Amino acid sequence: MKICVVGAGAIGGLMGAKLALAGNEVTLVDQGPQLEAIQKEGLKLIWEDGGEHVVTDIAATDTLAEAGLQDLVILALKAHYLEQVAREVPALLGPETMIVTVQNGIPWWYFHRHGGPFDGHRLKSLDPGGVLEKHIDGDRIVGCVVYPAAAVVEPGVVRHVEGDRFPVGELDGTETPRVRTLKALLEQAGFRSRILDDIRSEIWLKAWGNLSFNPISALTHATMESICRFPETRRLAETMMREAQDIAHKLGITFRHTIEKRIEGAESVGAHKTSMLQDVELGRSLEVEALIGAILELGALSETPAPSIEAVYACVKLLNRTMLLEGAGVRVGEAA
Repeated sequence: MKICVVGAGAIGGLMGAKLALAGNEVTLVDQGPQLEAIQKEGLKLIWEDGGEHVVTDIAATDTLAEAGLQDLVILALKAHYLEQVAREVPALLGPETMIVTVQNGIPWWYFHRHGGPFDGHRLKSLDPGGVLEKHIDGDRIVGCVVYPAAAVVEPGVVRHVEGDRFPVGELDGTETPRVRTLKALLEQAGFRSRILDDIRSEIWLKAWGNLSFNPISALTHATMESICRFPETRRLAETMMREAQDIAHKLGITFRHTIEKRIEGAESVGAHKTSMLQDVELGRSLEVEALIGAILELGALSETPAPSIEAVYACVKLLNRTMLLEGAGVRVGEAA
């Protein structure tokens, strides 16, 4: 299968490497040092058990059009970068091309083929000008939730931290030949996958942790384990998750785990830095809207207050603005 992975960072690199190792024709789209390293030396994947694989039979480019028509397009960029590539996505699409989105948080297509009272509603926090909706055909999208944790440890090198699950589902809940093909493809690459008839509930389950642990870690520089073991931040995470649960319930979402179980799962990850904390340290733009802002927009839509989420959102949004204005990241180091 011809597969284009747009964004060869931690998750995109992980998926691209495993799919290439399974015999698929993979093209990675990226830029800067990551692209240069992959073009020169290939993509190195270090699995959690210490096993290493260097994938050299893989194409890499900085231009989507150069990749040509694909059977599957995986959009692995962070949500706030999608607008930069949206206009080029049609160049990858043949008549049956699937698009899989693997962003954290609530996706911009949330209400596409939703079927509820907000069917077709555009989330302005995620797609303010309608660019994504216009250029990325929602009918091609298959939902996917990412559970593995990974990190780019140096250009061209991705380290897998833990996890191997990629549940998938059609936006309208039906089981189609293409979603069965996608599930089989992921399993052949060594991941675990299953087809869900309510992909949005699974998205919320993952977003539950993202909306709390990511911004708390960005503001405190603490790992998942530390946040969960420090009483005050654990209570803050619980409160934020409870507010999000109230919003989700009004939108018809059910959770298959309790808040306590979700926090225990996060604690078990150990001393892992969230993606937002990694971005803070590197001075990169933060996923503020996808992880938190969209939850507040859904809260406003469903007339559900979320004061704790709103307070944390304000703080992390200002942190993001300050870093961008200063052109610098923030890292905890030894005191002078």
